[in-house]
Amino acid sequence: MLVAIKQLIVPPGHQLILEDISWDQFEEILANLGQTRSARISYSKGVLEIMTPLPKHEDDKVMLGDFVQVILEEMELEFRNLGSTTLKNRQIRQAVEPDSCFYIENEAIIRGRKQLDLETDPAPDLAMEIDLTSRTKFDNYEQLGVKELWRFNGTKLAINLLENGQYIESQISSIFPNLLIAEMLPKYLEESKIKGRNATMKVFRKWVRENI
Repeated sequence: MLVAIKQLIVPPGHQLILEDISWDQFEEILANLGQTRSARISYSKGVLEIMTPLPKHEDDKVMLGDFVQVILEEMELEFRNLGSTTLKNRQIRQAVEPDSCFYIENEAIIRGRKQLDLETDPAPDLAMEIDLTSRTKFDNYEQLGVKELWRFNGTKLAINLLENGQYIESQISSIFPNLLIAEMLPKYLEESKIKGRNATMKVFRKWVRENI
C-alpha cells in the first residue's frame, strides 16, 4: 500500500478516499506522505481522505489567517497559529489537518511543543476550513473538541460554535464577540484581491482598532 501511496497523484481540487484503514496504517501513511506536501488529510474511524487544495484555496487561507492574527495582535492576546498541523487522537480514532488553527486561551499550555497529541493536549481554540471542495467533515472536529470552527466556501464565512459536543452555527464568534467576523472578513478578503494585501491590511487593522 505504501508504495502505491507514494505514487499517487491527487490533482488540485480533488480527493482520494480510502476505507478500512486501521489507525496504525493511518500513522504509517501519514509518515510516508511526509511533512513537505500540499495534500491535507482527514481520518475518521477507518476512513481516510486525502485532498489537494486549489491555488485559490491557499490564497484565501493565508489572508483569513492574517486577518485573525491582526485581531489577536490588536487585542494583545498571546497566540500560536499552527497552520495545518495534524490534530489527532488515537483513542477516538479521529484526525484532521485544518487549513489553519489557533491556540489562544490554551496557548501557554502548548507553547514550544513540536508535536501535539489530543489525547493529552487541549484542542485548538479556533480552526479554519476553506471549503472549496466537498471534503470537510465536521464530526472529527467536534469529537476532537475544537471549540470554534470557521468554514469559508468562497463567499460566505460560517461560524460554528461547539455546544454540548455539537456545532451550532452562529453569527457571532465566541472569541471575538465585538467584531462582525462573518460579515466583514469576506468583504476585506475580496477587497484584498482588488487593492492588494498590504493596503487591505492597513484598512482592516484600523477597523479592528475602532471596534474591539
